[in-house]
Amino acid sequence: MADGRRKKQHFGRIHSFSCGRASFNGLHSLIGGPGFSRIVFCNDPECFEAGQLKYGGNYVRTTKYTLATYFPKALFEQFRRVANIYFLICAILSFTALSPYTAFSTVFPLVVVVGVTMGKEAVEDWKRKRQDIEMNNRKVKFHRGDGVFDYTKWMDLKVGDVVKVEKDEFFPADLILLSSSYDDAICYVETTNLDGETNLKLKQALDVTAKLLDDSSFENFRAIIKCEDPNANLYSFVGNMLLGEHQFPLTPQQLLLRDSKLRNTDYVYGVVIFTGHDTKVIQNSTAPPSKRSKIEKRMDKLVYLLFFALVLLSFIGSIFFGITTSEDLENGVMKRWYLRPDDTTIYFDPERAPVAAIFHFLTALMLYGYLIPISLYVSIEIVKVLQSVFINRDLNMYYVEGDKPARARTSNLNEELGQVDTILSDKTGTLTCNSMEFIKCTIAGTAYGHGITEVERALARGKEAPLVQEVVEDVEEIDETKPSVKGYNFIDERITNGNWVKEPRADVIQEFLRLLAVCHTAIPEADDETGKISYEAESPDEAAFVIAARELGFEFYERTQTSISMNELDPMSGRKVARIYKLMNIIEFSSSRKRMSVIVRNEEGKLLLLSKGADSVMFERLAQDGREFEVQTRLHINEYADAGLRTLVLAYRELSEEEYSEFNEEFSRAKNLVSADREEMIEEVAEMIEKDLILLGATAVEDKLQNGVPECIDKLAQAGIKLWVLTGDKMETAINIGFACSLLRQGMKQIIINSETSAIRALEKAGDKSAVDVAAKANVIQQISEGKALLSVASEDSEALALIIDGKSLIYALEDDVKDMFLELAIGCASVICCRSSPKQKALVTRLVKVKTGSTTLAIGDGANDVGMLQEADIGVGISGVEGMQAVMSSDIAIAQFRFLDRLLLVHGHWCYRRISTMICYFFYKNIAFGFTLFFFEAYASFSGQTAYNDWYMSFYNVFFTSLPVIAQGVFDQDIAARFCLKFPLLYQEGVQNVLFSWTRILGWAFNGVLSSTLIFFFCARAMEHQAFRKGGEVVGMEIFGTLMYTCLIWVVNCQMALSINYFTLIQHIVIWGGIALWYIFLLVYGAMDPDISTTAYQVFIEACAPALSFWLVTLFVTVATLLPYFSYAAIQMRFFPMYHQMIQWMKNDGHSEDPEYCQMVRQRSLRSTTVGYTARFSRSKLELPEQV
Repeated sequence: MADGRRKKQHFGRIHSFSCGRASFNGLHSLIGGPGFSRIVFCNDPECFEAGQLKYGGNYVRTTKYTLATYFPKALFEQFRRVANIYFLICAILSFTALSPYTAFSTVFPLVVVVGVTMGKEAVEDWKRKRQDIEMNNRKVKFHRGDGVFDYTKWMDLKVGDVVKVEKDEFFPADLILLSSSYDDAICYVETTNLDGETNLKLKQALDVTAKLLDDSSFENFRAIIKCEDPNANLYSFVGNMLLGEHQFPLTPQQLLLRDSKLRNTDYVYGVVIFTGHDTKVIQNSTAPPSKRSKIEKRMDKLVYLLFFALVLLSFIGSIFFGITTSEDLENGVMKRWYLRPDDTTIYFDPERAPVAAIFHFLTALMLYGYLIPISLYVSIEIVKVLQSVFINRDLNMYYVEGDKPARARTSNLNEELGQVDTILSDKTGTLTCNSMEFIKCTIAGTAYGHGITEVERALARGKEAPLVQEVVEDVEEIDETKPSVKGYNFIDERITNGNWVKEPRADVIQEFLRLLAVCHTAIPEADDETGKISYEAESPDEAAFVIAARELGFEFYERTQTSISMNELDPMSGRKVARIYKLMNIIEFSSSRKRMSVIVRNEEGKLLLLSKGADSVMFERLAQDGREFEVQTRLHINEYADAGLRTLVLAYRELSEEEYSEFNEEFSRAKNLVSADREEMIEEVAEMIEKDLILLGATAVEDKLQNGVPECIDKLAQAGIKLWVLTGDKMETAINIGFACSLLRQGMKQIIINSETSAIRALEKAGDKSAVDVAAKANVIQQISEGKALLSVASEDSEALALIIDGKSLIYALEDDVKDMFLELAIGCASVICCRSSPKQKALVTRLVKVKTGSTTLAIGDGANDVGMLQEADIGVGISGVEGMQAVMSSDIAIAQFRFLDRLLLVHGHWCYRRISTMICYFFYKNIAFGFTLFFFEAYASFSGQTAYNDWYMSFYNVFFTSLPVIAQGVFDQDIAARFCLKFPLLYQEGVQNVLFSWTRILGWAFNGVLSSTLIFFFCARAMEHQAFRKGGEVVGMEIFGTLMYTCLIWVVNCQMALSINYFTLIQHIVIWGGIALWYIFLLVYGAMDPDISTTAYQVFIEACAPALSFWLVTLFVTVATLLPYFSYAAIQMRFFPMYHQMIQWMKNDGHSEDPEYCQMVRQRSLRSTTVGYTARFSRSKLELPEQV
């Protein structure tokens, strides 16, 4: 086994000067104290001492319920709804003599409603449970004993187990690296799921454990690890290992985190130190919250309002009842003798009228219960589930390449999708594809490359850029004939296929391509079968440079610790020749240096300094005679930035032997320092040599956005939705992506808040942590104050600002006494980008926006580092990307690509919000109409507690005769077709501003319900009270009057629904008119039953109502008269005060929907000075162009 260990070159050797070995520092002295008390018995998890510690297992649960908590938690969820509490009280009272109807008719609907909703919750949680089962049952090799490794499930791992993880497997828990397949015990780890970064991280085991070469080595291995307690910090770790009599320090360099992946390493051995919910990735997540939409919360307030109305009506009725009852028997004289007040129960006893009034109050509370729609909740649950089915089956949100449809994992928040005010998005894997493409370059002042970026494509697809459109079409024709190479999208016949040798400045092009092929830290790997060389690089853009050099004739194929070998195209012979460059030094990239350099000696013996870096630091390091192409290069760099590309400037110079010798001596001395000044000393020495450079040109790579991201962001921005980017990436990377997806634009002022100041660095060097905290916080507060001052000036000038803040500054910005200032500044900016954010910070920022603004927030991400953010937001959207399922498992809705977000919100969100809002308003309308007819009849009958309708009439009102139309409306109605929702994004603001479920609209519908019930009752009463109804001259009885009034009510509420619908389907016709027809069929069937069953409805339709012409005339008259007020209001409102969706409907009906100029005029309402996106970017540049001219 030992012979099989890999000996090829790797990052560890390339960066040997920076890796260093672990040493004890101040924090190690804390081990054993508070917060540092964990003890791990390596390879002996079953020992007595380990058993006493009682560490948790490795089982991870993301479900909302367990078997034990399901019933109490689910019942609590149901009875958080005030309506259900009320109906529970009514169900209990229905078993007493106070009930105006039977107990079964009260209890059964409540059981059905609560049961159906709890069942839905159980099904949704079971889906989460199945995903947990899949993860917890993954297999990993662990040391069973006697040097034998066998497979076990993740969930069965214990603290102290030694595991063997193989290439491309995820780590099942937090491990300490013991050894690997490499001879110096290093391994490469991909942490995309944790911090969103795609570059590989280098980890290295302790020398003392590196000799554990194979499975049998662990037979007698025993050690004790003492370390910090479980915490959420991904980037720190303090511990030590006691092996034999010696103690060795442990640092983050040995820590392998759960959900990161082993790459480019055949296998590693590690010991489990944190399991399950103690692992750092789970510590960064929070328990799945029970989320409720804002509409549902407002609906509870509405139920409170109706309950208040119910109590008020009952109170009024009971007072009148008590007064009337007390007057029934005065001085032995009976006023209403036919009621026999001298021989009655306590409920009608004139001598105890106050008690009778109290009992009547309780009866009335149950009788008027139809004001509160018990079926509303279950109807909404049904509608939301069906809406979720439509979301899941929308082919326009189906990702063909990955065979992944959209998936609504919970249906509770459908309408919330139509009210999103702020989106908080991860970057890597969410906005981008985790890949870079070399697309353009400028060499010797000449621009090369016809590739088109996503931003340029987005502009060209609009009609604003016809010239760019022609270029796009030409390039796409070339694209079809060109085989694709990952990381390379360069198209220019002047330079490809060796044609660069014919260019006027071929000598500069040669140096440029040579620099690309040499100045890097990539590792070549040759495929054993095809011989094709691939590269593993620390960052995707570095890989793109090496691939571009290879494709253009400079193929890097081998690296040793001291040399770089490549086949390069010789311009003289036109053939490839092998050349070896001796690698002298690597001065690596850092965020403060913003550049990287290598020093090599070529075959002629010349010493060359090859350097690449950001234009902000490279141009100032050019020699006076090295600036020949500076003007043209700067111009091209600005053009590339406008296209959303990341640029690096390339320059070089020759070194003399004396200069290099002096530099190398100083550089070696700085590298070997072990003090805190080490990095600073290295930078100072590098400054000495990185000067007087000769400019060659600049590269432009595209941080490849996912398809359709710029268009999606543009649509969302026009809809008035703010987008914040929360990323673990460096600030420079995040800013480049901001430009790429048009969150940032040229000329937009950037408020940058960071903690990298010379004063703070000096304090850090001094080691005074408290002083550093005070200074850093004061610095952040000062920068925020300056930003607010700039914001007030910009608001006067209608300028857009961008806020960019790093993770260190965010720590202080989120403190209680600063966060309000920070939020005020952030809300005033058009774009907000938070860099180097930890998962906890992402969640805290999300909570800050959600709680302080009160607006609806949506978080979207693809990795485990986004879980806290997804759970904290009102809506969590998981990207079901290539890596991991943590985000999807913790999300409310899963989509495969960010570009589907515009359709999810602008189409489904708008429709769901409109449907649910209208549905709830209509539900309360029809129940108010129904309840007030009962109240008016009660008043008519001296508040005696007598119901106007047969018991089964009332039971079936919400079940059969009026519920199906409202469910159909909630599922199928469309005010605007999907393409118009996307064409006119501002329509979405109807949901954000909640215009369809405002108190004004709710009270308007409530008034309509009271008006309808008033007209129905009094028209029916006046028409039938003294009018002969049958041939014998009899007037109507209560059973006929109740049937007539109920018939009018069914007609009115169903026709009201027909008037409210915007988009009729066959199903809606069937349920509306079928509901009315069903009422007549029910009357026939129910009236034909035995009188003991049908009671007051026996033969009422056949014998009394149907033969009477007045029954049909009154029904027609009352229906028309009752609907006329609403019809008149709707016609006037649409004609003279149209809402935005009605304007679009008018435009469509008038034939203007295909007129580009007319549509553009309407869409311009979406653009404001602070709007981001490429449309606003282009409009802004058109406005600024005349000023520049």
